[in-house]
Amino acid sequence: MPPQSGTVLGGKEPCLDAPQLFTWEEIGLRSGKGNSKEERWLVINRKVYDVSKFYWRHPGGRRVISHYSGQDATDAFTAFHKDEDLVKKHLSSLLIGELAPDQPSCEPTKKDMLIQDFRELHSTVKRSGLLKASYPFFTFMFLHAFLIDIASWLVIWYFGKTWTPFLIGVALFTIAQIQYGFLQHDLGHVSVFQKPKWNRLAHHIVAGVLKGGPPSWWNHMHNQHHAKPNCFRKDPDLNMHPLLFSLGKPLSEELGKKKKKYMPYQHQHKYFALLAPMTFVIFVQLIIIRFAIQRKKWMEFAFIVFYNIRVCLMFVPLMGFKSFMAFYWLARFLESTWFLWVSQMNHIPMTIDYDKNLDWVSAQLAATCDVDQSLFNDWYTGHLNFQIEHHLFPTMPRHNYWKVAPLVKSLCAKHGVKYQCKPLLTAFADILHTLKESGEHWLDAYIHA
Repeated sequence: MPPQSGTVLGGKEPCLDAPQLFTWEEIGLRSGKGNSKEERWLVINRKVYDVSKFYWRHPGGRRVISHYSGQDATDAFTAFHKDEDLVKKHLSSLLIGELAPDQPSCEPTKKDMLIQDFRELHSTVKRSGLLKASYPFFTFMFLHAFLIDIASWLVIWYFGKTWTPFLIGVALFTIAQIQYGFLQHDLGHVSVFQKPKWNRLAHHIVAGVLKGGPPSWWNHMHNQHHAKPNCFRKDPDLNMHPLLFSLGKPLSEELGKKKKKYMPYQHQHKYFALLAPMTFVIFVQLIIIRFAIQRKKWMEFAFIVFYNIRVCLMFVPLMGFKSFMAFYWLARFLESTWFLWVSQMNHIPMTIDYDKNLDWVSAQLAATCDVDQSLFNDWYTGHLNFQIEHHLFPTMPRHNYWKVAPLVKSLCAKHGVKYQCKPLLTAFADILHTLKESGEHWLDAYIHA
């Protein structure tokens, strides 16, 4: 253990029963980097926890908790854990002390008043029942996706495999798969059922049986994204930088100064629409199998196999194997295109940089923006047009985002935090504009640095 805060102790010997006291400087040194690669500490509600060994078996993934090593994780902890009382029981064995009384409740990089106001807002949201789901809403979302899925088969079965029914079938299959994707996203965030175990069970069924993917891989990747959105080397959604795309002004300039050129980034806004979904399709199909086998997720692997057998048995007898391959991969490409434009319209145009250890609200608002609400936008994006609200309250059921949005806007206005909301097509266009600007920053640094 490092020494207690000298300011607090005044040089006296500590009482054996007194809690060990720490400073932010001492905690910051235990970030799993530099000379303390084996040590990882974090702070929750002024309590100091040693997660150096626990992070390997953390249910939400070892990386997501590691990203907060050496930092205050209070708001992230509250955001991710629906049943805090249950989780706190597991924290007791990791407790090693607390912040010294002379230490502020958060690091200097964070806005203390904003943090306090957001925590009050979170308490208000919880008391108002906005974290409780509407079962009729999610029942409808499941049934409409399921019926569209069945319709894709019925069209081929009844009308045959000529071009018109083939393309209609592809469209319906794509819609069903993307809507299943939005539903598994809800389940992965524990926002459908009150008990986490029921969300996990349903997540396995929707993600595994209906979509053919391992839910644990989704949790592993997506939890990191929410913990540190748009933070390079912490948000896996940025793994496409720099191999395929150069993202964000700071990272692009850094890449250019290092004279690194994996792709012609000055043209990335031109090849994004084709290359991004093609790569995503191949990457996902390969990585999910590798992940399930490597992590010995045999039940999830069985679901992947079952899904592919199920889809083959449904369509191959109707259209033959070659036509089915065209049907399946075209649908996957369209699904990936849909998903990437929806997911990246809120993030690529925003700040992309290394982790600056901002407070929860500032970090999420710097990395996300909203898109105008409408019945179509809500359905088309799976309510991810409310990306700000989703990131601030990841366990909130999506049908309640519009209710909390005015409260979030007021909070941002009070503290001078920029809250962005734009039309859907503008959000799509901003992806390309931002990629073009990032490519220009890279090229300028590459030539002149």
